Amino acid sequence: MSRNAKINGLLLLLVAALAVLPLALGMGEGKEEPFAGADAQAETAITELKPDYEPWFSPLYEPPSGEVESALFALQAALGAGVLAYYFGVRKGRRQAAAAAPAPAPAPAPAADPAAAES
Repeated sequence: MSRNAKINGLLLLLVAALAVLPLALGMGEGKEEPFAGADAQAETAITELKPDYEPWFSPLYEPPSGEVESALFALQAALGAGVLAYYFGVRKGRRQAAAAAPAPAPAPAPAADPAAAES
């Protein structure tokens, strides 16, 4: 097993642990919405600190439910991951193509000018 494969496996385990540990440790128990986003938590904190606060603007589109909002967020994340994967794939492909291309032949030396040699 190569060094890169070991590092990739370790990183994959770390990401899986970050996803599973909060669920396994019950970090969201006892809350109405255990894994609410930062926006909802900020809104709650603002209304507790200043109940008469008026937002400066309203959203352009308000999803009909939390599930639709989560689905749109997941779609946005998937599109972003796809763009990044495409970019890195193109870079790797170009690097591999440049490495596989034969080296250009050296240019032939210019022939001596016969007129300059006679002088």
